[in-house]
Amino acid sequence: MADIDAVIDKPSEAPAAPFTLRQLTPTIGAELLDIDLGASGIADAIPAIRQALLDNGVIFFRDQDITREQHLAFAQMFGELEIHPATPKDQENPEILRIAHGPKSKGQENHWHSDVTWREEPSLGSILRAIEVPETGGDTLFSNMHAAFLGLSDKMREFVTGLTAVHDIARVFARRLGKTPEELREKYPMVEHPVIRTHPETGRPGIYVNTAFTGHIKGLSAEESAALLHHLHAQAANPEYQCRFKWEARSIAFWDNRACQHNAVSDYFPQVRVMERATIKGDRPYYNADAWSGA
Repeated sequence: MADIDAVIDKPSEAPAAPFTLRQLTPTIGAELLDIDLGASGIADAIPAIRQALLDNGVIFFRDQDITREQHLAFAQMFGELEIHPATPKDQENPEILRIAHGPKSKGQENHWHSDVTWREEPSLGSILRAIEVPETGGDTLFSNMHAAFLGLSDKMREFVTGLTAVHDIARVFARRLGKTPEELREKYPMVEHPVIRTHPETGRPGIYVNTAFTGHIKGLSAEESAALLHHLHAQAANPEYQCRFKWEARSIAFWDNRACQHNAVSDYFPQVRVMERATIKGDRPYYNADAWSGA
């Protein structure tokens, strides 16, 4: 495995930051302190917040006493928001995906994934706000997919670069939405994305397959595809690529779906955990060999 500390990109020079940044690990994650996301002048801080996101993959905010409308307004400063098919059609704010679990619903997001990779243009990032959290448990883990790519052997990096994977919404949401896979695919056809994608802003390559939505790799036999996906999926589980966030009420996490994966630990049943997510639309994944120098 490559020496990640030696080869992973170091944070770039950021715009003047109206907050204090405290890194959680050397590889991924940072808390942004002394900032109010509901403040009237928050728009002035967006360039610095965006740079912190690019440098750290996921950023966290504590004690944010904001409304759902302020949550949406903050998210819209980074781009257009998507509407998830799991959102009730009569919901007042359709851009909010409410994720609630308790005595009658055990958490189901406890697998490594990047959000909505089944879209032709998957999301830029997600902003998750804690409404109610269990007394213990319910943490979320995040893993740096650029570091995971660098951790592959030279031969494996060479082999997987340029391969294409098929992503399918029905793998997760057919049962949850009460539809057959065929019915769901009529509206959301399976899509193809590069196994290794180039981050459109940083140029860094990263692993872009996940346990939730990736069905198979094109051009390989079923057995070869399954074995390779198993190996690539396993990279997210390396603790050296991870950070772990302990939620409190009014905490917010903002992660870059182009750069990392996350796993919501489902260890709190039957306690209640209620979160609300706004997701920012992104662009079509691609791979560009010239975008990253490898320095």
